[in-house]
Amino acid sequence: MQVAPFAPEDLTEDGFLGGRLRIAQPRAGYRAAMDPVLLAAACDARPGQSVLELGCGAGVASLCLGYRVPGLALTGLELQPAYAALARANAARNAIPFEVVEGDLSQMPPDLRARSFDHVIANPPYFGSSDGTPALDPGRERAQREATPIAAWIDAGLRRLKPEGWITIIQQADRLADLLEGLKSRAGATTILPIAPREGRAARRVIVTARKGARTPLKLLAPLVLHAAPEHSRDAEDLTKVARAILRDGQILPISR
Repeated sequence: MQVAPFAPEDLTEDGFLGGRLRIAQPRAGYRAAMDPVLLAAACDARPGQSVLELGCGAGVASLCLGYRVPGLALTGLELQPAYAALARANAARNAIPFEVVEGDLSQMPPDLRARSFDHVIANPPYFGSSDGTPALDPGRERAQREATPIAAWIDAGLRRLKPEGWITIIQQADRLADLLEGLKSRAGATTILPIAPREGRAARRVIVTARKGARTPLKLLAPLVLHAAPEHSRDAEDLTKVARAILRDGQILPISR
């Protein structure tokens, strides 16, 4: 766990949404890429609504959402104190109001336990406790390896939602069954968006949205394809038109509700 604050020389400043957001990230720790941007784009929050992000890290998803939708009440919960401090600094740097609470979602801080939200978003760790090689950096290892089961993330999110509120999660495609099991009987109107790297390739990620207490049938959407070329053949960006609009211009994902 990353507890000590990051030193300035241990950080880089990176552009998101085509440089519209400037985000400080650790050189050696967990570094956000496109997944939190996609997560933000999938959340259909409206001005005046409240949003809780579970495991907000340096704040990329919430700040992308706050950029696209001014007037949101944004709150993040982050286990690692150094990343929580970084998220607050990134919010100030980009002039986007963002409350960051330090704590563990499996032992929800009392302040958050007393509140409910219109939306909950989350990008839980992708790797199981015994999958792959552990990261050398402890902060990165904690951010990307599951210590709390996905079911607990979903339970914490649903408990913090208002009746008929929306939960939005991005995860590896091979964890889809776990996501659906966690939502079963507690949320409906579930929409699954597969995310494929290229046309004809298997989806590596899924975005799942569901409404607390709903009973509407599940919908499986056509994949969002990220790259236009059939294969990666040169060192240049080749995003599809839809992916570019989302990742570079901050537009909403076309998920029909």
